[in-house]
Amino acid sequence: MERPAWAPQGIDISVPSVSRIYDYYLGGSHNFEVDREAARKAMEFMPGLPKIMQANRAFMRRAVRYAVQEGVTQFLDIGSGIPTFGNVHEVAQAADPKARVVYVDHDPVAVAHSRAVLDGNDRAAVVTADLRKPREVLAAPEVGELLDLDRPVALLLVAVLHFVEDADDPQSAVAELRDALAPGSLLIVTHAAYEGIPVTAARAAGTVDVYKNIRNPLIMRSREEIARFFEGYEMVEPGLVQMPDWRPESAPADEDPYAFSGCAGVGRKA
Repeated sequence: MERPAWAPQGIDISVPSVSRIYDYYLGGSHNFEVDREAARKAMEFMPGLPKIMQANRAFMRRAVRYAVQEGVTQFLDIGSGIPTFGNVHEVAQAADPKARVVYVDHDPVAVAHSRAVLDGNDRAAVVTADLRKPREVLAAPEVGELLDLDRPVALLLVAVLHFVEDADDPQSAVAELRDALAPGSLLIVTHAAYEGIPVTAARAAGTVDVYKNIRNPLIMRSREEIARFFEGYEMVEPGLVQMPDWRPESAPADEDPYAFSGCAGVGRKA
């Protein structure tokens, strides 16, 4: 398998990556055949997966614009993935040119491509770190240089918590990040769930098995389990809902049925 020029040395391009599979769903070009093969297998069970990812990105953009409207112009995006059009820094800085963004990911391709995209942007940076190690995230020099944690920050955990197994205690990681943030900070979350998926749970489980087989388990939590990540936050209206129903800009009824898969919400730290 030939290594593309954009692929960092040292990564195993024969092993699928969650962030590169996500990039493929969104029509990106920073993925390998092994990623595309895994994505196609997952889509055999849920052909609307790209629609879910599009709804996920659309929610993220609405939530970022909401944050800026509320006066929150600092963003910490953990599990940020490979940048695509309309990413956090583009949306935030279009709304407020002074907005500052730090992206965090542990995928070398995501980090390398983020650095290329952010070249020349002195109000955005990328960090190599893992949500499961929040102290390393918070201690990163880029976080200290760009973000003032004594002022409100919007913490984005978009389509990442469902890749952290219960054994790795994502609840504690989210709580540790919350405790480091100032009052008025926002938590922005999307999470996979069987709720809302327009196929049977048994069929959706086929997609879950694909991710399990590539050693990136997809954890489908219930609405109640997802809500626990917001402990210490007051939910912003309309609460924890399906993605198209969170402050929609167009009629949710016009959305593809797959867009309603999973949950999304924003909380404000008191």
